[in-house]
Amino acid sequence: MSSDSTTTIHDLKEFVRAFRDERDWLQFHDPKNLAEAISIEASELLELFLWKDTQTSRTSLEGDKRLRASVEEELADILCFCLNFANTAKIDVSTAVKKKIAANKLKYPIERAKGSAKKYDKL
Repeated sequence: MSSDSTTTIHDLKEFVRAFRDERDWLQFHDPKNLAEAISIEASELLELFLWKDTQTSRTSLEGDKRLRASVEEELADILCFCLNFANTAKIDVSTAVKKKIAANKLKYPIERAKGSAKKYDKL
């Protein structure tokens, strides 16, 4: 079985692309529908933590095997739709993430942001 340490983003993009193509689903994978699917799946992940406080959400995730399995499934759904979106929009995920972190480094300099949850314009 492969893992994060042995699987590239390219491998995952190809894996979800093959799954999609085998089912002739490209016709449904336009940016709008994929963005909606990402949002819907993210909401389903959020729903798993509804009415739990911060500490309970942490301990439940560690101790409740059914919750953990559900969280993994929802996270996988989100990631699959994100990868399908990247394929459809021809976005290089690694480049996009690196550009975003570079921009965030400017918005959140360590000396002002470390240990703070404040938004960049409030630091």
